[in-house]
Amino acid sequence: MPNPDALHQLNPLSAPSREGRRRRFRPLGNFFALAAALALPAPAGADPGDDAAAYLARIAELDDAGPELNAVIVVNPNAPAEARAAADLPLGGRTVLVKDNIETREWPTTAGSLALQDNMTGRDAPLIARLRVAGGVVLGKTNLSEWANIRSTRSTSGWSAVGGQTRNPHATDRNACGSSSGSGAAIASGFAWAAIGTETDGSITCPASVNGIVGFKPTVGLVSRTNVVPISHSQDTAGPMTRSVADAALLLNAIAGSDPADAATADADAGAHMADYTAGLADASLAGVRIGVMRKAVGGNPDVAALFELALADLRRAGAELVEIDYEPDEKMGTDEFLVLQYELREDLGTYLAGSPAEIPVRTLDEIIAFNEAHAAEEMRWFEQEIFLTAAKATDPAAYEQARANSLRLAGAEGIDKLLGEHRVSFLVAPTVGPAWTTDLVNGDNYDGSIGAGSLAAIAGYPHLTVPMGAVERLPVGLSIIGAKWEDAAVLRAGAAYERARSEQVPQPAFTAWNAADE
Repeated sequence: MPNPDALHQLNPLSAPSREGRRRRFRPLGNFFALAAALALPAPAGADPGDDAAAYLARIAELDDAGPELNAVIVVNPNAPAEARAAADLPLGGRTVLVKDNIETREWPTTAGSLALQDNMTGRDAPLIARLRVAGGVVLGKTNLSEWANIRSTRSTSGWSAVGGQTRNPHATDRNACGSSSGSGAAIASGFAWAAIGTETDGSITCPASVNGIVGFKPTVGLVSRTNVVPISHSQDTAGPMTRSVADAALLLNAIAGSDPADAATADADAGAHMADYTAGLADASLAGVRIGVMRKAVGGNPDVAALFELALADLRRAGAELVEIDYEPDEKMGTDEFLVLQYELREDLGTYLAGSPAEIPVRTLDEIIAFNEAHAAEEMRWFEQEIFLTAAKATDPAAYEQARANSLRLAGAEGIDKLLGEHRVSFLVAPTVGPAWTTDLVNGDNYDGSIGAGSLAAIAGYPHLTVPMGAVERLPVGLSIIGAKWEDAAVLRAGAAYERARSEQVPQPAFTAWNAADE
């Protein structure tokens, strides 16, 4: 069974266009030649306004037309002017796409649900306010798995009633994972300099891995969650999704920091926690660094195992000392996590909805359930809301507190902390997830839960970086690097060192349906 966030990942008859009209979803299939679009390089000009304009043109060519990736829900036509105005700031007018569960003042924040299509709060989440102050330009908002993939056990990752089905640009009939599906597909497609995703368990790292990009889930508490549609205050965080580790670090510099409205961030500015995350990346070394190999997290796919061995060989050549770790998580960790997520969903989502200044028809989880039932044709054609129904009944605080304490202990003190300490290693590595599976709205996700160790970092709230390590049959697979709490800078340096040492090629998106490598 996949990790709980991926469990809920597990969609597109219509989606709103950028003009607010509804457009019909077009079935997956073969597309016309895209030579001109594919030749368009990622912008890197001297004028940030020209870069922003080029990104908008690429979105129009590959997201609105051509393969219609459905990665981007709405774009900012003023981005070129805003980018030029921000040219002298730290981010220099770089463009950022934002997952549509994070509030931005320009547009409604929907979490992919028609229930929130009018959730126009007119405010920026604090992390977005920080982004703008640093000179980042919000280019638009990205599609996602509806409600961040916690509605159903049979969902299809990357589908929302608002945005339709996100397609993986490496193989358009394959899944972009979730729940930050649009953010991952957009950056792989060259639609912006960077994107911001969110994760509860796997929702940054999985889409980053299958789309062949870098994804970083920071320590919980490093980035504010205020005005972000929540699942779990224990595990939720936003984080960068980029084409390089250096870009992820630069974006993290902009969005990290404490927020009086988010108690978890109280220590975000303390000491070394508020670092320049780009410092030391260029010459970061793995020489003499002990790294734990999570052998049982490799799973049963022999092609993934072979690719992982090549990554381990790269690490050795870079001077790392690899230590084999024989670890298998206690099953109770996952079952307790799921109880925690259900309880906190009901509580935290209710608090968010009650506090929205917008005129929305739902203020509680029960009202969302009723809305979905009343709009079943649009919302529940492909999958239902089993998890919502059980979460609505998760009302026992004693059971919740016990589950949280146990899952946190198993993932943190007796999980990552113990593994790092007993084996005297600085980081843990494993494949992030397997290659992208075929999108299947009827049957839901076909997700290989035997691969990866990301739930440990998700439940403990510790940093988790995924860096592309190559591909299986032209389908990207990432390498996970997991570290101790607040060791975000060290994890990023390790990732940058591996990125330079990597010997395997990372494929470029094909923007067509998948075919075997020898065809």
